Amino acid sequence: MLARKSAPYLFLGQTTSMCGHCLDLVPAKIIEQDGDVIFVKRCPSHGRQKVRVSTDAEYYKSITGYLKPGDTPFVTQTRTEKGCPYDCGLCPDHEQHTCLALLEITDECNLACPVCFADSGPTRKSFRSLPTVERMLDVLVESENEPDLLQVSGGEPTIHPQILDILKAAKERPIRHIMLNTNGVRIAKDKAFVDELAKLAPGFEIYLQFDSFERDALLALRGADLRDIRRQALENLEAANLSTTLVSVLVRGLNDHEIDRTIEYALEFGCVRGVTFQPVQDAGRCDGYHAADDRLFLTDVRRSIASGSNAFALEDIIPLPCNPPSIAIAYALRNGKTVTPVTSLIPRESLVEVAPNSITFEKYPAVRAEINKLMSLSSTGEGAAEALHDFLCCLPQMEVPESLGYEHVFRIAIIEFMDRHNFCVSNVKRSCIHFVTDDGRIIPFETYNLLHRPDVRQPGDMRSASASA
Repeated sequence: MLARKSAPYLFLGQTTSMCGHCLDLVPAKIIEQDGDVIFVKRCPSHGRQKVRVSTDAEYYKSITGYLKPGDTPFVTQTRTEKGCPYDCGLCPDHEQHTCLALLEITDECNLACPVCFADSGPTRKSFRSLPTVERMLDVLVESENEPDLLQVSGGEPTIHPQILDILKAAKERPIRHIMLNTNGVRIAKDKAFVDELAKLAPGFEIYLQFDSFERDALLALRGADLRDIRRQALENLEAANLSTTLVSVLVRGLNDHEIDRTIEYALEFGCVRGVTFQPVQDAGRCDGYHAADDRLFLTDVRRSIASGSNAFALEDIIPLPCNPPSIAIAYALRNGKTVTPVTSLIPRESLVEVAPNSITFEKYPAVRAEINKLMSLSSTGEGAAEALHDFLCCLPQMEVPESLGYEHVFRIAIIEFMDRHNFCVSNVKRSCIHFVTDDGRIIPFETYNLLHRPDVRQPGDMRSASASA
């Protein structure tokens, strides 16, 4: 009798992905092999493509345990006609509201970064007018009622001639938290501007580009040696006590060895509330920047953080329930340079329950003990009501004592945006990071950069769908 032969992999499921060449939608088999998770895609025009999408199969399989029912927007902007990802958006078929909204107020930038997904630069002289931006803000408010988090972005938004007016317009609306997404050049050179920004607090934060401590890596990523700029920007923000998150775009073999150092450096500044790590997305000028088989994954960054000298272990860095395949997060209590992670002290079931908007610290003795250690610290931050509010609104709010303020919180986020290699329709339906466009739509980050950004190359299906519309 012949022995039956087993497949050299474990079949995990099936999805719809994208051809890495023509960007047409194609079927993809999801398999586990040698500890990795792999998409096996078949395109009628370009054949079979085998693409690794995760380096930790156990983590990949565990994320389904963090899924929770999505929260829908109050208003959608388009109808469902052609199917995802062509009806952006948001169309009624999208599974998650906008946790983080991005407004690009200019295409111009004072840098020409080789990894810019927006293809911004000094030659692109377009600015959204204040009335246009206000209409975009109103679209967001109509969709969300009280938006959780807005990032004002670009290009480089600080060079917009009406940047302060735009930020004030955002503050006038019921938006819970506003971030200014910046490369830090003006922050470093214009202290008077920083002082004006500080007047927007509380509920205002700087999202500061911070990729490397090394000249060669900065030249490769940003086209300029920004070491002095970044240091001076942080010193100015520290002097103004202006809440700041550092964001590091990571490329394997270039700056991924600096992950632990970045966290340690962030803790030297009292104004820094956390670090976001973002493996580079293959879009815009990043297109082709790194090979599909040599990319950095969320799981690589998570392991690197846990293996470093800082306080975070693997179990502290959990999938974010609204979009667990793409975002991981860790929260900690901070006392100076010392951090105590608390995310792992709260049971997973409590984080993914449909209902609760808040978790009382009294319910969890381990969390209560750590908070009590900080009770003697005076609160000069943004208040207990927001002290442990999650980064993207997708974890329950932690109710904490009045003595604990925003300055006692430190968070780590890892955001892995999909591109043509690891695109997955089911995951993009869960996307909660969205662009608000000047024509009144709200579009997921990935599909905007791949398909809907003006002048972006479009796959055959998108061209034919647009032509027949």
